[in-house]
Amino acid sequence: MSDAMLLHKLAVGPLQVNCFVVGCPKTRQAAVIDPGEDAKRILKVVEQEDLEVCCVINTHGHFDHIGANHALVKATGAELMVHRDDAPLFAAASEHAELFGLTTTPSPEAQRLLDEGDEIDVGELRFRVLHVPGHSPGGICLHCQDHLFVGDVLFAGSVGRTDLPGGNHQQLIAGIRSKLLPLPDQTVVHTGHGPDTTIGQEKRHNPFVGENVS
Repeated sequence: MSDAMLLHKLAVGPLQVNCFVVGCPKTRQAAVIDPGEDAKRILKVVEQEDLEVCCVINTHGHFDHIGANHALVKATGAELMVHRDDAPLFAAASEHAELFGLTTTPSPEAQRLLDEGDEIDVGELRFRVLHVPGHSPGGICLHCQDHLFVGDVLFAGSVGRTDLPGGNHQQLIAGIRSKLLPLPDQTVVHTGHGPDTTIGQEKRHNPFVGENVS
């Protein structure tokens, strides 16, 4: 947590998706990014911090990242957002979950469809949308201050899987190299699963996209 941003990270659901509650300290407005499950836990953080959730943002439409969409939107009245190319995945979420022997709660339709370069204001925080397809057609990253929320695009020492429907490995690698790695080295990368990392760390050491990869 920093003075310029209220930030809480919760690992939710059976696949331990990283959900982020990001708030503006001055206005107490907040965004919830990737509420995969465990709506009660997420709402408890919101209540403890005295936040008003103005938007729920999915970095992509896969079932493990959207399971608490319905409960959060119902409880807070927040605007639900996803990239337009992943909006169709909401309808297929239950079928997708069954492939992994799991279930999910259907998501309502998104109220705002995002595109490359869009900006999302949350109090005095501003998130810029970077469209980085390859893990899914509408995968996005959200850049705010020196923080980057990447969903399943990039991980510490790895990248998102591309063997699911709509995946494209070359497209993913190209997007990471052209849109993410040029960001300042100190940018903190908040991943969809596992530990945080930094752009500098991945630029130097990631075996898929780093400087030593041909």
